[in-house]
Amino acid sequence: MNRRKCKKLSRRLVDAALVGDLARVRDALRVGVPAETADAAGSTPLYVASVSGAAGIVRVLLSAGARPDTESGIGSEGTPLCGAACWGHTEAVRVLLEYGADPNLREDHGTGWTPLDWAANGPHPETVDLLVAAGARPRD
Repeated sequence: MNRRKCKKLSRRLVDAALVGDLARVRDALRVGVPAETADAAGSTPLYVASVSGAAGIVRVLLSAGARPDTESGIGSEGTPLCGAACWGHTEAVRVLLEYGADPNLREDHGTGWTPLDWAANGPHPETVDLLVAAGARPRD
C-alpha cells in the first residue's frame, strides 16, 4: 500500500473510532489498515475510542494489534488508559487493563498524570477502585 493511501485509510480508521462506528472500524481493519496507526495530528484510533468510552471498539483495536500504552497526539493527548480513566469509562478501562495497559504509566512521556490521577480528579470512584485493584499506586 502506498504512503498516500495508507495515510488516507489511517485517517478513516481514526474517524470511525472517533464517531463510534464499529462496522467502519472493522471494515478498515479488514482492508489492511494497521490498528497501531495515527492520523496527521498523531491521534490513534485506540485513544479516541478510549476517550469516548467505546469499549467494543477498544477491544477490536486491541485484538487487531493496537498497543494499549501507545501515547496519542502531538503533545496534547495522552495514553488510552488515561483518556478512559479521565472520563470514568470503566468498561473501556477494564478492557485496556485486560490487554496489558500499565495502570501506573504517566502520560506526556512520563512527566504527566497517571490513570489513577485522572480518575481520582474526575471524580470517578468506580474507575479508581478498578485501577487500584489492577495495581495502580498513588504518586509520591
